[in-house]
Amino acid sequence: MTFPTDFLWGAGSAAYQIEGAWNKDKKGPSIWDDFCHTPGHIRGDETGDIAADAYHRFETDLAVMKEIGLKSYRFSISWPRIFPDGKGRLNKKGFVYYDRIVDDLLNAEITPFITLYHWDLPLALERSGGWRCRDTADAFIRYAEEIARHFDGRVKHYITLNEPQCFIGLGYVSALHAPGRMLSQQAAVQCIHHALLAHGGAISAMRSASSSSLQIGLASTGKICFPEAQNAKALSPQCHNAAANELLNTAEKAAYDATFRLDKDWTFSHTWLLDAAVTGIYPEEMAAFRILNETISDADRRAISEPMDLIGLNIYNGVPVDKKGNRIKKAPGFPRTALKWPITPACMYYGPKFLYKRYGLPIIITENGQSCNDRIFLDGSVHDVDRIDFLTQYLLKLKEAVAEGIPLRGYFHWSLTDNFEWHSGYDERFGLTYIDYETQRRIIKDSGYWYRELIRINGDLE
Repeated sequence: MTFPTDFLWGAGSAAYQIEGAWNKDKKGPSIWDDFCHTPGHIRGDETGDIAADAYHRFETDLAVMKEIGLKSYRFSISWPRIFPDGKGRLNKKGFVYYDRIVDDLLNAEITPFITLYHWDLPLALERSGGWRCRDTADAFIRYAEEIARHFDGRVKHYITLNEPQCFIGLGYVSALHAPGRMLSQQAAVQCIHHALLAHGGAISAMRSASSSSLQIGLASTGKICFPEAQNAKALSPQCHNAAANELLNTAEKAAYDATFRLDKDWTFSHTWLLDAAVTGIYPEEMAAFRILNETISDADRRAISEPMDLIGLNIYNGVPVDKKGNRIKKAPGFPRTALKWPITPACMYYGPKFLYKRYGLPIIITENGQSCNDRIFLDGSVHDVDRIDFLTQYLLKLKEAVAEGIPLRGYFHWSLTDNFEWHSGYDERFGLTYIDYETQRRIIKDSGYWYRELIRINGDLE
């Protein structure tokens, strides 16, 4: 079985990571502007002030998309470009850039897929409490409504929030990301609740503001467990004897339970985000969530679980577990990316399978890819065979999930171009397209041309 004929093959980006132009056309400062301008936060004290200069080079990036043959482009809107202070005054100049993106994409028959929040909270809102404050949710709802109204009839696909696990876990718990706070568990859980109020309220407001049907979800990331390699024979689709099936069921159940169990690294979990977004109930196994369940109103419970159309899954690696659900120690010299993340293709099968089993919603892979030590070779090209091998292995596993009937609607490679990789600065390169940051020249990597062929054959890898 191949991928559906209407499957969205795309690539993604995020405003702060590529746009630059941090203070142009009346844009307000974001928490990432402030965080990066404070020495010591980012490797090499680098900033996103220029980044890939996409704000001034969209025509060039559109040409890259056409060359690769993208069916869809996922990009985020910078909230402080539209509302410089997060609320109050609307900056009409902020829409000019995004109007050009949307209209040019549509003219090129590339489906625009908008993320409303990819971490660049307006600084003025953070100074008033940020996600610690319920008012931020109200401001986000107004912003989301304005976006839906403005693009009514042109844009149908939206992600409300990208990875609350990261912008809260890394931004408000570990202080690794903007705004660089270290809150108590209870205070962090309040941030989570406010983010989910923003998500649910935005869905309702956007549907009211739009005259056409919208497809809205949120992008989640977190631990995905899968059965250890020793069970590979029993996990093979060709093996159907009773003993193998019993082992398969036991191994998969252990991996499923481990995936949704909260552990020490509790912020990096799909469970609290998607349980609440789908059912309105936070997981009871952690005291802070139990207290929240006991105190929130019925109205809040309905608001955070406003029905959505899909789940965006951002997935890069997973965790092998034994038949009891315990983590398997990594072997010496295990395969890893330039960022030292493990390479585990099995997660691309089990991630969608487990999320669909638990939540019953269609899934789009909103991020997947790997950082490589890319460079320009003597022939002027970028030969990233590691990335091609990574994508081949992962997409073969995704194809298995499709063959089993998991409703997968699309795949967005992270990312279209190299970009500012948050606290790592410019050291990590995830793009299908190489950016020479001194000249801003774009060079499509070998993986970009490989992806073009993949799109042409609709993912029909052997």
